[in-house]
Amino acid sequence: MYSESSSSKGISIKSPEEQQKMREAGRAAAQVLEMIAPQVVAGISTQTLDDICHRYITEELGCVPAPLNYRGFPKSICTSVNHVVCHGIPAAAKVLKRGDIINIDITVIKDGWHGDTSQTFYIGEPGVLARRLVETTREAMVTGIRMIRPGVRLGDLGQAIQRIAEQHRYSVVREYCGHGIGRVFHEEPQVLHYGKAGTGVELQAGMCFTVEPMLNAGRAEVKLLPDGWTVVTKDHSLSAQWEHTVLVTDSGYEVLTLRQDETV
Repeated sequence: MYSESSSSKGISIKSPEEQQKMREAGRAAAQVLEMIAPQVVAGISTQTLDDICHRYITEELGCVPAPLNYRGFPKSICTSVNHVVCHGIPAAAKVLKRGDIINIDITVIKDGWHGDTSQTFYIGEPGVLARRLVETTREAMVTGIRMIRPGVRLGDLGQAIQRIAEQHRYSVVREYCGHGIGRVFHEEPQVLHYGKAGTGVELQAGMCFTVEPMLNAGRAEVKLLPDGWTVVTKDHSLSAQWEHTVLVTDSGYEVLTLRQDETV
């Protein structure tokens, strides 16, 4: 299921009007992270973070939290702490403590269009190893984004992201990846964070997708917990993730979920 605009190989190409809708959805998602950032502190539960975000998304922004009830997911945001790779479920019993890292993943639906972004936060002062992992993961995402322009292939992005990770002796999670996005939460193409240059889909202006590398401090292997959602590192090593929704423009890229205090 794709946008009604023209498509190539099942990948929707957004019209100028649709691109504007995606900008608005992306800005809304960014606003949620901007709003919640000061609340991400020691002593708060991930359920409280979910409650605050839900109210802001629905009451202040007039949007819909896309994860809520998506294929049965029970909450409005994902909160992935320390060795949780992705899709962590907010819970009252999960209280953040100093030294933790947490990825907060926000997806909103505004006027039928999705904006998807995430950020990894430090709780208090991070340890040296945690800081290096989080900073390298963001560097890997930014490196991939900066390559985006028509004619580049997705394998070029994947190889560049993988190279950054492995230079710092981190591993790239392979089971989960970026994705096309628009009226549908997850569209084609899949955006792998590893790969070989010169392979994969060739980018065209009007494509819209997420770049969201997950890097582990240890091995790449992950496992799914019995709740059917929470993904953790098999070796219990730390994992970090950053994510932006990006539009391919005629001359390069536009980050649709850029926060006010952020540059890419």
